[in-house]
Amino acid sequence: MEKSEETKTIVDEDTGDPKLANATFVILARNSELDGVIQSIRAIEDRFNAGRYPFVLLNDQPFSDTFKKRVSVLTPSLVEFGTIPKEHWNQPDWVDEEKASKGREQMKVLNVKYGDSVPYRNMCRFNSGFFYRHPLLQKYRWYWRIEPNVKFHCNIIDDPFLFMEKNDKIYGFTMTVYEIPGSIKSLWGHIRDFMEKHPEHIAKNNSMPFLSKSNGRTYSMCHFWSNFEIADMEFWRGPAYSAFFEHLDATGGFYYERWGDAPVHSIAAGLFLRRDQIHFFEDIGYQHDDWSHCPLSDEIWNRGRCACDQSSSFGMTSARS
Repeated sequence: MEKSEETKTIVDEDTGDPKLANATFVILARNSELDGVIQSIRAIEDRFNAGRYPFVLLNDQPFSDTFKKRVSVLTPSLVEFGTIPKEHWNQPDWVDEEKASKGREQMKVLNVKYGDSVPYRNMCRFNSGFFYRHPLLQKYRWYWRIEPNVKFHCNIIDDPFLFMEKNDKIYGFTMTVYEIPGSIKSLWGHIRDFMEKHPEHIAKNNSMPFLSKSNGRTYSMCHFWSNFEIADMEFWRGPAYSAFFEHLDATGGFYYERWGDAPVHSIAAGLFLRRDQIHFFEDIGYQHDDWSHCPLSDEIWNRGRCACDQSSSFGMTSARS
């Protein structure tokens, strides 16, 4: 596979080999999503990777031989397939199923997206507090989350992992959206409880103005859209986030309501990181479902040979680092 002539290769001065971060792509997928996974891997290989960084694919069920064969052939990179431990995926036994069931029924009546889905809740809880604990990810520090059926509109010329590493960035995103209020009714109350109990974890110069328009009394519902995120797993593995997740998980809110990993990750990054440790990847053209980010700068758009329409980009003008 030939790398784009415009992709920068940084060389290690000691060995002369291409310099890479200790990083991997992470894809959570089902066997039924094979075509979407193929599309996403081809897109990131063509626009950036060209066989440089490995892939880790995770599933709550074993991947089929057909799935593994058709995915492995897409890239010369190492591709590893893992099954998620049941204790990291299934609804815990301590959750009151009667209460959880009533919550799902109420959300179904209110037409909350995925409101009656237990598997969706399992996924959100797994992405919030367990993916970085999977054995296949223990050898890596950085990850780039990719979902099935996504598109990358532009050549990614600068290595995002090395950029994050060099510039003391911890969390990177492309789009911010609003959460469905009915899915996280009690979340901010539990966040405030945690902040009161653990002020030592709250960073100076954090992103509270992004999270709250009322100086912390209420949640703005804004979050980084976590289907695209590039981040340092040492942050999730660290003491602040570990205590934070345990605090939230113990409330049962992932099942009694429908807490998503996007607000959980976003609030944690917004509280425990300095604002300058969060990075908006303006130059990465990206599409998930009908939502698309296209670089608005003509210089960036031309440099990346972008295939997206700037006029239809989902705008992101705040929270830039």
